[in-house]
Amino acid sequence: MTLLATTPARADDVADFYKGKTITLTVSSSAGGGYDTLARTVARFLGKHVPGNPIVVVRNMAGAGGIVATNFLYNNAEKDGSHIGLLQNNTPFESLYGTKEARYDPTKFNWLGTPSVETGIFVVWNSVPVNSLDDAKARETTVGAAGVNSTPAFYARLLNEVFGFKLKVIVGYPGQTEAFFAMERGEIDGYSSVFYSTLVATKADWLPQKKFKAIVYYGPEKRPELAGVPYAPELVTKDVDRILLDAAFAPLALGRPLVFPPGVSADRLAAMRKAVTDTFADPDFLAEATRLGLQPERPRNGEELQAVIARTYAAPPAVIERLRKLNTVSR
Repeated sequence: MTLLATTPARADDVADFYKGKTITLTVSSSAGGGYDTLARTVARFLGKHVPGNPIVVVRNMAGAGGIVATNFLYNNAEKDGSHIGLLQNNTPFESLYGTKEARYDPTKFNWLGTPSVETGIFVVWNSVPVNSLDDAKARETTVGAAGVNSTPAFYARLLNEVFGFKLKVIVGYPGQTEAFFAMERGEIDGYSSVFYSTLVATKADWLPQKKFKAIVYYGPEKRPELAGVPYAPELVTKDVDRILLDAAFAPLALGRPLVFPPGVSADRLAAMRKAVTDTFADPDFLAEATRLGLQPERPRNGEELQAVIARTYAAPPAVIERLRKLNTVSR
C-alpha cells in the first residue's frame, strides 16, 4: 500500500523537475553525419514522452573519435538528469582497450537505449574467386580500410584470427563509399565490415543483383534478410573464441546508444528509460527516422545495453588481452 502511495508522488516529482526545463543532448560527432541526424530526430520527439515535457536541444562535441564528449558526460556534465549523450558505439570500449585518453568507466554510465543494432558483413566483388569460407581461408583477399587501427582493419584481423582467413588490409579508403568504388575498379577484392544499415541506405540493390558476394556476417543477432549467409557466432567451436566474438561485436550490440551520466537519481533514470523506449515506438518518430534512412527497426532498452557493457567488461583477462592486440597495431 505504501508503494502505491509513493509511486505517483515520485512521478509528479520527475514531472515537476522537467517542466519548463531544457535537456541538452550532447552528440559525440560533428554536424551532418548519421549520429547527428539521429540526435536531432530524437530531440524532436523525446520531450513529449518525458514527464513535464521539457525541450531537448542538441550540442555537437566532436573529438578523438567520441572520447571528448564521453569524458565530458562522465566527468563534467550535471548529474541531475538534464544532460544526456548520444555516443559512438566504439567509444565505451576504449577503456577496455587501455586508451589513456578515456577517463571514464562505462559500467557506471546509465544506459538509456538505442533505436537499432548493427550488423557487419565481409563481402567480395562478384568477379573475385572467393565464394565460401574455405575459399577465404585458402586465398589471400585484399580488403580496404582507412588505417591500420580503423574498424574495418580490426574486423579483418578478427576474422583472420578466429576463422583462419587470409585477409590483407589495404589502407587509404576513408569509408565504405570509397571502398565500394575501389572494388568496382578492381583495386581491392572486398571489404571486411560493410554495415547492413549503410548498405540498405546506399546500395540496396547490390546484394540482390549480386554486385558483390556476402561471405560471412556478424553482430549481436541473426538477420532473416541474410538467410543463406554464414553467421559468424554459429561457426566457432571453442568457448574462448565465442567469448572473444561476443566482446568484439559488443559495439554493434550498442547500436547508436543514448546514455545518462553516472549519478542520476533512480526515479529520473527510470522515467528517461521509459521515455526513450516510448520515443522509439512513436509512429511519428519511426516515420521520420525511416524517411531519413536511420532504420530504427531493432530497438534495445537501457537495461539490455547495460548488460552488454557489464558482460564485455567482465570478459576473462586472456580475452581482453587478445582484443587489445587485435585492436591496436603498431604503425
